[in-house]
Amino acid sequence: MAGNTNAPKTSYDTVEYPGFSYPDTHPDRLAVMAALHGLQPAPVATCRVLEIGCSEGANLIPMAYELPAAEFTGFDLAGLPIARGQQRIGELGLTNIRLFQGDLMEAETAPESGGLGEYDYIIVHGVYAWVPEPVRDRLLALCSAHLARNGVAFVSYNALPGSHMRNMIREAIVWRAEHAAGNAMGPEEQAAAGLDLLGLLIRTRPEEDPYRRLTEEQLTKLRKRSPKVLFHDELSPVYAPVSVAAFVQHARRHGLEYLSESVLPVPNDPSFRPELMEALREIAGDDTVALEQMLDFARMRMYRETLLVHAEQPVQRDLAGDVLREMRFASQATPAAGEREGVCAYNLPGGLKVGCDQAPAIGVMERLMTAWPRTLGYEEMRQTAAEDGLRSEAHVQRLLQQMAIARMIELHVYEPAVADVVSEKPKATAVSRQEARVHPHAANLWHGTVQLDDMRVRGLLQMLDGTRDHGELLAQLCVEFPEMGDEELKLGLEANLTRLLRAALLES
Repeated sequence: MAGNTNAPKTSYDTVEYPGFSYPDTHPDRLAVMAALHGLQPAPVATCRVLEIGCSEGANLIPMAYELPAAEFTGFDLAGLPIARGQQRIGELGLTNIRLFQGDLMEAETAPESGGLGEYDYIIVHGVYAWVPEPVRDRLLALCSAHLARNGVAFVSYNALPGSHMRNMIREAIVWRAEHAAGNAMGPEEQAAAGLDLLGLLIRTRPEEDPYRRLTEEQLTKLRKRSPKVLFHDELSPVYAPVSVAAFVQHARRHGLEYLSESVLPVPNDPSFRPELMEALREIAGDDTVALEQMLDFARMRMYRETLLVHAEQPVQRDLAGDVLREMRFASQATPAAGEREGVCAYNLPGGLKVGCDQAPAIGVMERLMTAWPRTLGYEEMRQTAAEDGLRSEAHVQRLLQQMAIARMIELHVYEPAVADVVSEKPKATAVSRQEARVHPHAANLWHGTVQLDDMRVRGLLQMLDGTRDHGELLAQLCVEFPEMGDEELKLGLEANLTRLLRAALLES
């Protein structure tokens, strides 16, 4: 059913909000965090997922493709994005996902909702801090009412105290937009004009001024975002960041409890400083949320991705090491030049680099880098560590936890049907080929976003429907890119196929 084009238009109907896949929202990620805290989440392969505020389904549709035995539902107030998503679903022939237009305040009774039902995982990304208080309250009430007994809800929001800084910047941008109303500026131009004004004003302060440095840092980040995103995020009529303590207090009024964040803390997080943690625990006692709030003051945290469960769930606050036996492990790392003899260095996603001089960890990394984009099981990790002298199972589990915190390895409870070799007739996912036709990026089988800035790679991806062998692919590339020499295309073909394999875009 198409989105209701007769419904009142929203700003998201007028200005498209770019959609992407968000790996932190994937049921696999949520299930891992639940399992690490002693819970028994629903199996990812057959789970039921609801996304509230799904826009055009750019996050939900790749999940439905990756998990054909699972069920997905999404709704959004904006009708045009829903219509675009429904068109994508029809083109892909997916039968395990439905999107409908609906007001969050009335979603349960909307004819298209089917009564909503019960869900193992609920996703609410980029909504909570941008809607009025009654809508926020209704949002958490929906999560509570429709979350399965052992379910996990993901709710992202801009957090305090860090968002105080963003709010100061936002006020200047909003002021400029309001005073541009008579200048016939479009929505995207209004956001850009606000940044220009702020840049002009901040240059009046001395270069060593702390306020100038903080503002310039935020401006640099904002200028990297598209004008459409700036318009929706910075010129939204509602912007209500909250502290984690206030958010959890709100969730508790609806029978929900704090589980964790969607990812483990980074290695340099204040929570890994023993002296600080000893002092904070004296203040917080066994109050996990109070501890998190104090840590947020130290972090100046601006954003959170909080996981919630029903209050009666027996959350284990110390990470469960034994559950690693049931998990799978992966690493997207690539080798890097070591800084000194005996050290193996690795490039990690996000531009990070880490060095390691422990033989068991190096052995684990070598196994996982060779296996990527596939995963390996716990027994393979244990045997690899044992070969390098680490035989205590407790020590192996501790090592794996430390490597996960260091972002050297990933923890999973599920593996998609991802290829581990380039076949004679390689096949990319239909959802990535569909995306590549209209965007310079595509969702991969691990629900990450792969940039496709090279037109040859993007064109090659669209050809990989499993019907062409390498010779036929080369012939088609010669037709599509006649300005390039045949020899150049031939040399690039195998390298680009390997690149797409490593990007987890090829199906097994």
